[in-house]
Order: sequence, then structure tokens, then C-alpha cells
Amino acid sequence: MGLLSGKKAVIFGVANEKSIAWAITEAFKREGAELALTYANDMVAKRVRPLAESVGAELVLPCDVRSDAEIRTVFGEIGQVWGGFDILVHSIAFANKEELKGSFLNTTREGFAMALDISAYSLVALVKEAAPLMQGRRGSVLTMTYYGAQKVFPNYNVMGVAKAALEASVRYLAETLGPDGTRVNAISAGPLKTLAAAGVSGFNQIAGHVEEKAPLRSNITQDDVADSALYLCSYLARGVTGEILFVDSGYNIIGL
Repeated sequence: MGLLSGKKAVIFGVANEKSIAWAITEAFKREGAELALTYANDMVAKRVRPLAESVGAELVLPCDVRSDAEIRTVFGEIGQVWGGFDILVHSIAFANKEELKGSFLNTTREGFAMALDISAYSLVALVKEAAPLMQGRRGSVLTMTYYGAQKVFPNYNVMGVAKAALEASVRYLAETLGPDGTRVNAISAGPLKTLAAAGVSGFNQIAGHVEEKAPLRSNITQDDVADSALYLCSYLARGVTGEILFVDSGYNIIGL
């Protein structure tokens, strides 16, 4: 019997087979969860649908998280099919590529608003619609962040600000949903080669530095994050909420 047997999980953010969200999907499937996946647009759908079929996902739904109407539609359909669910995974972040290089002072008003909307507010928007379907199930909400929310990293710029807002949202949502037994946590993963990372200038240098300086002298893998997600979303972490769990080979403890 798997850690998530009998649980239903909705996962936002699968983009391709290298996505953190996809590794989490595979881990949840392995441990017995029923799955629902979403995709942002038709271009992403071409990659997501075959992946969803490979794990027997019952629901594969379009959702642009900038649209409250689409979010309501997604959770309305999930409610009709499942009635309720136990786990919500938010693995979504975006900033214009031009905002992720050079000086932070070059951040535009429009770019700032977009990064905060998609990378941070979307968690609040999803939880707002998901909460009634998770009520009374002692469920778990999980999102993905990065150390650039707490310390300055070259070229991370407005995404660092967005992730800081995301981490604060985790704490406020944990307090809001706590009386109903729903937990809210985040994983702060070390550098991974994903579509999102490809947009950050100097990513390879950051990954090389982490590998050299982290206590474990290694970078992490998508599976390392997925197994930590499995813990946080299972009964094993029943007393954990409002936390930012670092999965980064210990890099965050190093001062120099």
C-alpha cells in the first residue's frame, strides 16, 4: 500500500518530462494517488497529454492561471468528477526573459506585475477555489520556490521578489487553512535544468558554484524534489505546515 493510496492530487505546472511537477506526478502515481493535470495552452498540451496518459491521469484540463474564470472552471469540473480531493501542487512561475538579466533596476512595471501574478498570486487564486473541495480531508497544498527569494542571485531579479511573495503567501495560507486541517508548504529546490531555469542568464555558473560549495558537493535531481514532495503531502508530514523545506544539498546553510 502506497503512501498516497486513496488520495486524489491535482498538479499544476507540468511542462515536459524534465519538469519538477512531472517528477512529482510520477512519485505520486508510484505511491497510489489518483491524478489530475492541467496545462496552460495548446502548445503545452501537446507535451502534457501523452505524459498524462502514461500515468493514467483521470483528468487533463486547460487552465491559464491568470484567469479566475478558467480556474473556477477547472475546479468545477474536478468537483463534478471527484467530489473533492486531497493534494494541490502548484509548480508555476514565469517572468519575461528580459527581466532576468542585467540590473534589477531595469525591471519594468508590466514585467513586475506579470511575474507576481503568475508566480505568486496564482497560488492564492488556486487555493481560493480549491479550499471548498479539500475541506475536511486534512489535505496538503505544496508550491515550489528558490533560495533567490531570500538571498540575491545574479540575474534572478524580479523572480526573486515574486518567490519572496510566494513564500510569504505560504505562511498566510497555512494560518488561514490550518483550522480545517489543510497544510500549506513549499520546497526550495536547488538549481535544476528545467524550462524555467533556461530563462535565467548564467544558470550553468550558478549550478557549478552550488555543486562546488554545497555540503554534499552535488546538485540535486528532480527525483530528490519529488521524494520530498511525497513526504510533505503524505501522512508522514501531518504536523508540518507553513514551512519552506530546502532540498539543495545543504547549500543554504553556507555563509561564505
